[in-house]
Amino acid sequence: MNIAWALDFSEGDFLAALARQERWAQQALYEQHYGKMMGICLRYASSRDEALDLLHESFIKIFQNIHRYQPETSLGGWMRTIVINTCIDYHRRNARRRTEDLEEAQTFSAGEPDALSRLSEQEILDAIQRLSPVYRAVFNLYVVEGYSHKEIAEALQITESTSRSNLLKARLKLQEYLSGRQIAADAEHAAGQTTSETS
Repeated sequence: MNIAWALDFSEGDFLAALARQERWAQQALYEQHYGKMMGICLRYASSRDEALDLLHESFIKIFQNIHRYQPETSLGGWMRTIVINTCIDYHRRNARRRTEDLEEAQTFSAGEPDALSRLSEQEILDAIQRLSPVYRAVFNLYVVEGYSHKEIAEALQITESTSRSNLLKARLKLQEYLSGRQIAADAEHAAGQTTSETS
């Protein structure tokens, strides 16, 4: 655990301070893990404000349950699990349940191999946030977190076929959106090249 706390505090002292709900320890934990945990929340949320709400709800759970953390395991991994479960719970509370028909989905085919590499991380995140809550949840759980369709079905209380269908549709929507962004960026770049060549 690589948390910057006072030199005279050991990891055990730090965890004990967290268990006593000491503010300095909570602040240190929050600051150390803010970036990674916020990144998870942003992938599940439809806006930065919603992600911040999820992050704060997650940290409240982390602080309330710190006594359950096993010191010989990864603190970051334990926290990540809480954050992901908080996002899943939020989705369950707020997402509309829709049964998707797998036959309606078109076959997903990747575009140019380097199309994603030309987009910024923020553009990709924006595209993910534009997905409907159910598509976004399935996409993140399957592609980013590595859950199986069976695990996703249990977590989101949907069928496995719905999970597969939603993943396929999420990929199609992302491809459609990212291709549109790339075409626009290429056109803008070409227009810039033409302008510089004529000047």
